[in-house]
Order: sequence, then C-alpha cells, then structure tokens
Amino acid sequence: MSGSVSPALHAGQRAPDFELPVAPDHRVGTAQYRGRPAVLAFYPADWSPVCGDQMALYQAVMPEFERYNAGVLGISVDNVWSHRAFAQDRGITFPLLADFEPKGQVARRYGVYDDRAGVCERALFVLDGDGMVAWSQVTAAGVNPGADGILNALEGLDSGRRPVL
Repeated sequence: MSGSVSPALHAGQRAPDFELPVAPDHRVGTAQYRGRPAVLAFYPADWSPVCGDQMALYQAVMPEFERYNAGVLGISVDNVWSHRAFAQDRGITFPLLADFEPKGQVARRYGVYDDRAGVCERALFVLDGDGMVAWSQVTAAGVNPGADGILNALEGLDSGRRPVL
C-alpha cells in the first residue's frame, strides 16, 4: 500500500512544471521539454537492484525514445552526488534529477511520494509536448515496470491517438 499524499496524476491532467538539480550548478525541468514528449521516471533510490536495472534499461532503450523525440528524466530523492556516481557506474546519460530538498516536493505534486518510506514511488509519466499527462503508471517498489508502456504511450502520441491506459 502506498503512503502517497494524493493519488498519482493520470492521463488528461496538466503536469506540474518543475525544475530540479542535475548537478550542483545546473538545473533541468519540464519547460526544457515543451514541444516534445517527456518521460518522467520516478524511482525509490539510486543503488537499489531494481532501480539500477530500470534506469539501465531506459538507457539501453534510449534510441527508441529518441525515435519519438522524447526526453527522459529520472527522478528520486537522492542527492546530485549520489546520482552522478550512480549514472557513471551504470552508464546512464539522461538526466537524473535530485528531488532532495525540500525532500520529495516534486514527487508529492505528482502524487507519488511515499511518506512512510521517505522516497518516491516507482512511477512513470509520459507528458505530451504541451505538458499534459498522456499516460501514467505506478508500480510496486520491487517491480521493474519495463519500457513497453512508455513506448506504447509514445506511439500513441506519435500517431495522434491517445495511449491505451
């Protein structure tokens, strides 16, 4: 059972804009992805086996995401230094954003912060070029959700139809 403060955002809702640190002196946010799809991958923690496999999978599938001109952002409550070491160790080149302070503020706005565990839930959001949620999924912390749902949602956006939920 989730400890979220509110239900996760779902298709048809406006995604809250945000900007988070990717490095001590560099921030990345949703505004930089306007006009093209964005994949937001909230995950509990760097260095956990499932999170490591999930982020490495998204790196491996990056050519498919790029085929749809989609940007990918990984988001957890870990700090920028943890993200940097984790990305380097796993060969991850897409931005890993630190929802560190105030802890989980962005995850809370998306309805995917687990208050009891103090981490982001494992949740995926595909945003269209206008910043609307086109598809979302929340998965149990121990389950790697894979990339099929994301790719189906991106295909739906690309073909002009709404993704199947």
